[in-house]
Amino acid sequence: MHLSPAHDAHPRTPGEEQFALAAELLALLGDRTRLTLLHALAGGEADVSTLTEACGAARPAVSQHLARLRLAGLVNTRKQGRRVIYSLGDGHLRRLVDEALSVADHRLSDRPVHE
Repeated sequence: MHLSPAHDAHPRTPGEEQFALAAELLALLGDRTRLTLLHALAGGEADVSTLTEACGAARPAVSQHLARLRLAGLVNTRKQGRRVIYSLGDGHLRRLVDEALSVADHRLSDRPVHE
């Protein structure tokens, strides 16, 4: 795997609190369904029905994942009538999800082709 040098490296050495929070965030992103939900929300706001279709998981599971993401402050909610609309918490999260998927793309494209 070839990683390009970081252009926007963290400006100072992170402390224990930053490492702990970053590890928590990455653990939340380490779930395929949650990562799929965040990727779907990177495209714009959506309700549970739309997100359930996007990730292909059961609606109760999607609701539980969204609740965890909301409690962690990674997604925001607002009411629209009886529906709850979800959105990403901030642009940093969108970039993090995009970067994770870009790394996956590079790793998949670097695999040797077996005949």
